[in-house]
Amino acid sequence: MKVVVTSTGESLNSLVDQRFGRAAAFVMVDTGSGEITSEDNAAGVDAAQGAGVQAAERVARLGAARLITGHCGPKAFRTLVAAGIEVYTGATGTIGEAVEQLEAGELTRMTGPDRAGHWG
Repeated sequence: MKVVVTSTGESLNSLVDQRFGRAAAFVMVDTGSGEITSEDNAAGVDAAQGAGVQAAERVARLGAARLITGHCGPKAFRTLVAAGIEVYTGATGTIGEAVEQLEAGELTRMTGPDRAGHWG
């Protein structure tokens, strides 16, 4: 299963970024093969608007089945759900720890957005 985690950096030792659309990077972990890839999100960090939807489309193109993030606004959440991606919150620590928390059933699956809009 491919899991994307919003990240402050591009490795398993980077911390979970609580922002979705404006996260510094997206780290994808394939829990089946153990493959790890990362993508810089400078475009989202610098976007004047639409960062969440653009990020959601990007995560969908990566082929993710699940997303771990801190917060997600309404437009991004709708885009993720439409792409069939489950969104989880509550992760703390590093990317590696977040994936372990997901696999242990310790994270909360979002049923709706938890932000009205922009995240500062």
